[in-house]
Amino acid sequence: MKENLLYEERVSSQRTTALFAALAVISILLFVWQLVSGRAGFLRYLLLFLVIFFLFSTLNYRTLLIRLTPQALGLKFGVFSWTVPLSNVAACRLDDLPWVMRNGGAGVHFMMIRGRYRVSFNVLEFPRVVIALRQRVGPVVDVSFTTQRPDEVIERLKRAAGLETAVWES
Repeated sequence: MKENLLYEERVSSQRTTALFAALAVISILLFVWQLVSGRAGFLRYLLLFLVIFFLFSTLNYRTLLIRLTPQALGLKFGVFSWTVPLSNVAACRLDDLPWVMRNGGAGVHFMMIRGRYRVSFNVLEFPRVVIALRQRVGPVVDVSFTTQRPDEVIERLKRAAGLETAVWES
């Protein structure tokens, strides 16, 4: 299968891992404080949920794997993956998100950007590429992902999908 790869990249972010690890530690400390104080109730269960969620996030969102083959673009972030067949790529470009959306979190997100629903696979410190889909997948019309080499990814993706002259339509 390696011989069919047009591009492969592993994106890791120390900032993203540190963020999730810090939130996990804070959640653990608050949960232990709740246990020691003898208080019961909803807050204890909420803190336990946060402990589990942030420990999962710390482990799951360590590395984003990007794989481009002649047939598809594959994104894998821990247990979450998304495949975009190249026949469904209408256009791609560097993503230009508002500051709040760009820095609003890491991981896998579903969000509305400029009236278009998207799935985003991202870490905190690198730029993103966004792909417009020819046909929606459920409500998703765009797919974005973080990469350390956005110009190379865009060039290879356009070439593989036959989009050298494609223009983004909002």
